[in-house]
Amino acid sequence: MRILVDGDACPVKELVLKWAKQFDLDVHMFFDTAHVYSDDYSHVHILGKGADNVDFALLSHVKDNDIVITADYGLASLALTKNAHVVHPSGLIYTEDNILTLLNKRSSHRKLRKHVRIKGPSKRQKKDDHAFEQALKSVINKYK
Repeated sequence: MRILVDGDACPVKELVLKWAKQFDLDVHMFFDTAHVYSDDYSHVHILGKGADNVDFALLSHVKDNDIVITADYGLASLALTKNAHVVHPSGLIYTEDNILTLLNKRSSHRKLRKHVRIKGPSKRQKKDDHAFEQALKSVINKYK
């Protein structure tokens, strides 16, 4: 079991490292060239800025029982097909039961944004970090 992180705009990188170290799990962080990142623990993968380059690279590294951290529903859907455990930075655990609803919601919002200005996501709060940590620990404990 490893943790693979869609690092572009990921607000929980430090929390991932905290729990990966505690459970002795390898971490792979994926970024495009618009981001600069380093830490003393994870394997950092820097990829070209092409459309979905980071997603495809991350997906090509996924193995059974890996944990993928992403806010991208499309990437989450594809990772689930590779028997990964997928967690949203808000703490939502993606499953075969909820991914289709999430993808449909994304599609509906995309269509709606063409006609109406939709307010963006609310500012991240401590409770979001707590929910993420609980979800990540739950997945690790359940499948490790």
